[in-house]
Amino acid sequence: MQVFEELKARGLLAQLTDEQEIRELVNKGGATFYIGFDPTADSLHVGHFMALCLMKRLQMAGNKPIALVGGGTGMIGDPTGRSDLRQVMTVETIRHNCECFKKQMSRFIDFGEGKEGTPAAIMVNNADWLLGLNYMEFIRDIGPCFSVNNMLRAECYKQRMEKGLTFLEFNYMLLQSYDFLMLYEKYGCQMQFGGDDQWSNMLGGTELIRKKLGKDAYAMTITLLLNSEGKKMGKTARGAVWLDPKKTSPYEFYQYWRNVDDADVEKCLKMLTFLPIEQIEEMDAWPDERINEKKEILALELTGLVHGEEEARKAQAGARALFAGGGDASVIPSVTLEAGDFQEDGTIGILTVLVKAGLVPSNSEARRAVDQGGVTFGEEKVTDSKAVYAKEIFSGEGVVVKRGKKNFKRVIV
Repeated sequence: MQVFEELKARGLLAQLTDEQEIRELVNKGGATFYIGFDPTADSLHVGHFMALCLMKRLQMAGNKPIALVGGGTGMIGDPTGRSDLRQVMTVETIRHNCECFKKQMSRFIDFGEGKEGTPAAIMVNNADWLLGLNYMEFIRDIGPCFSVNNMLRAECYKQRMEKGLTFLEFNYMLLQSYDFLMLYEKYGCQMQFGGDDQWSNMLGGTELIRKKLGKDAYAMTITLLLNSEGKKMGKTARGAVWLDPKKTSPYEFYQYWRNVDDADVEKCLKMLTFLPIEQIEEMDAWPDERINEKKEILALELTGLVHGEEEARKAQAGARALFAGGGDASVIPSVTLEAGDFQEDGTIGILTVLVKAGLVPSNSEARRAVDQGGVTFGEEKVTDSKAVYAKEIFSGEGVVVKRGKKNFKRVIV
């Protein structure tokens, strides 16, 4: 199966400008494409996972990926999917975030010499051409290529019209389109890929290239990673699921995928893993009793992609320590209590333990969790919100404290 047909079989394709042309270009290999990443944080997250996997698949098929980081557009912020204005970042913060991105991307795509038949990927920063722009020249040269009427019909702007869209944000489509034009001229990049919510911005780029250069350029969006309820995946009660192990540990990352809804397992296996389609279809025929086995495979594959096979195995061992009665509990993410966390008599209350472990945001939430019977300290369910524990209990490997079935920490001192 060629790469385009595989993308289609995995349910990754959403909208395309010219399906036949894109199919021929990527299947033949040698095509140059780009995907943009806004450096709004110092780590990529699960929302970027689809794009990284797409870049990896296409590079493996002989196509050249360009990872474009928005050092310039990041100073404005993409209004797509936002109900408020993004926080404006400093140049130093953006530069730091871009450096972090490249390190994480290197687990998916090859920025080195490139293997035989596999061209090396490159990372470029649109700050290189945007920050030095003369505004009058830019608006005179690029502005006439865009119809305000058409721009206002774009989904990325329509969603903001009721609450207010600033002129700063209104520039974003022009700047992203200009990125495509510059990449076409500098690197021969004829394709842009991205999330389905970027469709309007991507069409702007293909139109700009056609109007300014008289050349054909192509755009393709990939399906957004949504759960069975239609909500974006990659969010937890504590926020985004990050690819940086300091923000989301390999164990927590593993647990996120291990605990996805049953209805989402096959979709995630197809869209995110590199397991052969035939193997996934064979797994789909397994009886319902094997659903947890499929979830373990999903979690192990994805954790291995992001954090390496060794960390993935350790995360699996930690999960089994809790759920299957075996494995090494020492790999469960831990939190260390300080001397000041204890009372004068050397004890600490369960509510404080829950808050310090990050299992709840406040004492009131901790009390509610205990009252609802959702807290376990070691092997025992906690029934008294006033329960206290001696400091010595947390020595050595500590105590595993659980809130519900999916949230737990090893608390040590």
